[in-house]
Amino acid sequence: MLEERQGGEISLLDMRQVTILADYFVICTGTSERQLKTLADSLSRELKEEVGRPIHVEGDGESGWILLDYTDVVVHLFLPDVRSFYALEELWKDAQTLVHIQ
Repeated sequence: MLEERQGGEISLLDMRQVTILADYFVICTGTSERQLKTLADSLSRELKEEVGRPIHVEGDGESGWILLDYTDVVVHLFLPDVRSFYALEELWKDAQTLVHIQ
């Protein structure tokens, strides 16, 4: 879904052994505020029937970070500079990377 909307550097991290926050993190980079919003809206729309709406949404395109919380899976959508600043993959380096798509 994210790749089809031109999301980049998509990573799926298995968080089960490192935190109780979520089972998986999906991390994706968008190239603009508008694309982040499109990625979030498209993902929410496509997952609505399968898993329902996210229990929590944080941030917006202007902030450079949108978080969609689906309980077991948390999706992080970033602008490149914000993703570099927060460096979630480094912060959670003990999590296993299951998928990484450039």
